[in-house]
Amino acid sequence: MDPHELRRIANRIRRRDLQAVFEAGAGHIGGEMSVIDLLTALYFHTMSVDPQDAKRDRLVLSKGHTALALYVTLAEKGFIPKDEISSFLKPHSRLNGHPNRVKVPGVETNTGPLGHGLPVGVGMAKAAQLNGDSWRTFVITGDGEMQEGSNWEAIMAAAQFKLDNLTLIIDHNRLQQGARLADTNNLAPLAPKLAAFGWAVEEIDGHDMEQICQALAPETVTPGQPKCIVAHTNKGQGISFMCDDVAWHHKVPNEAQYKQAMAELEEAAR
Repeated sequence: MDPHELRRIANRIRRRDLQAVFEAGAGHIGGEMSVIDLLTALYFHTMSVDPQDAKRDRLVLSKGHTALALYVTLAEKGFIPKDEISSFLKPHSRLNGHPNRVKVPGVETNTGPLGHGLPVGVGMAKAAQLNGDSWRTFVITGDGEMQEGSNWEAIMAAAQFKLDNLTLIIDHNRLQQGARLADTNNLAPLAPKLAAFGWAVEEIDGHDMEQICQALAPETVTPGQPKCIVAHTNKGQGISFMCDDVAWHHKVPNEAQYKQAMAELEEAAR
């Protein structure tokens, strides 16, 4: 699928995500907007995700609080009915605030506690390596999440095991709950730190479909090294008043804001 069509899909996912947050009265909309282009490229360009295929590629959305973006992407891909998105966060809905693998088709592992997804991904990649399988494991973390020490233990292990079937994508939107990354525990620049641990590292514009798809391509893998993609993104991407504003980590637009945001996304779709 070409980058133009991927951008169309990403815009459609953004609009449905916005609508679902507004209707549910909750959601981590800022980080959802920053990760949607990455999810779109993974599911509609890079990964083989047939749920019946044991050799399918795996995605772990470690920043599990952005589950709604994953649900909408899975609905676009046909894993769940599109109209089920309207049940997000409602009583008895399987579309909870964090993804659950026993409830939602296409979810590979439960996530929510930050810093757990990459260790799980290392285990998946190691299992494939032991079996001699060629499927790949992708893990998406937030940049604030990289403050968790468990990630760095996993980073060391992945390098030790030479897991070149593992790709870590850091959604580097520079914001976390309540503050900027630079004002809490500033890990930037991330790339040299991962490189120092023995990873092959690439920095990209996380909203440029051409760059995303190229960075995810199997031919860019360095044999014997896990790969990290530092994706420079914007929280609230695509919506002017949300973009790069820490207040929109977990906030719901009022009716006027919703209409403005939807109008901006609809204009971008033209």
